[in-house]
Amino acid sequence: MSQSVIKAEYLVPSETALRALFPPVHTLAALKSLNHLDPHAREFIRRSPFLTIGTQNREGRADVSPRGDPAGFVHVLDDRTLAIPDRPGNNRLDTLSNILANPNVGLLFMVPGFDDTLRINGTAQLSTDPDLLRSMAVNDRVPTLAIVVTVAEVFLHCAKAFRRSRLWDPAARQDRKEMPSLLKMILDQTTGAPTDPAEMQKVDEGLEADYRASMY
Repeated sequence: MSQSVIKAEYLVPSETALRALFPPVHTLAALKSLNHLDPHAREFIRRSPFLTIGTQNREGRADVSPRGDPAGFVHVLDDRTLAIPDRPGNNRLDTLSNILANPNVGLLFMVPGFDDTLRINGTAQLSTDPDLLRSMAVNDRVPTLAIVVTVAEVFLHCAKAFRRSRLWDPAARQDRKEMPSLLKMILDQTTGAPTDPAEMQKVDEGLEADYRASMY
């Protein structure tokens, strides 16, 4: 596939040029940014079973990773601090390694059925405090560590993106079977997937068994 050519004359060269393309920011949008977790932010976090966390490594290479658990899995420790349990994953440790190199993080909290979201920016550390980790146990399994975020900025984000995408609309749901399974796609991209459908089914069943055994 040939590489697309981006026309240099249409690139936005500066923030001044960027802001000239748009109307001025609405007063409420400018004022809504807080430096602490107010009661509304706390309640949003209590209801949220899912967030994404954005990080960067030392060179500025960005990454976004999902985190999910039963609603309220993120613990608010005080008005400026929250803690996210780190559950078993693929052990790439992209997010955790990035935090050690560059502590700046961005969080986006979602609540099923809510079109608005909560955004939090701040700095993160990795903690193995046993008391904190015990408070985050699920099915008697304690996380290896927690991501502790010191809050710098908190604000609610409007519903436009979710309404455009119809993310929670049942009529907009797509059939997962229209694409190959996760393992089939990864194997196609790497070492090669089994050509025998029955063998591939066994591989997929093995992943589901692993999910059941290693969620926590």
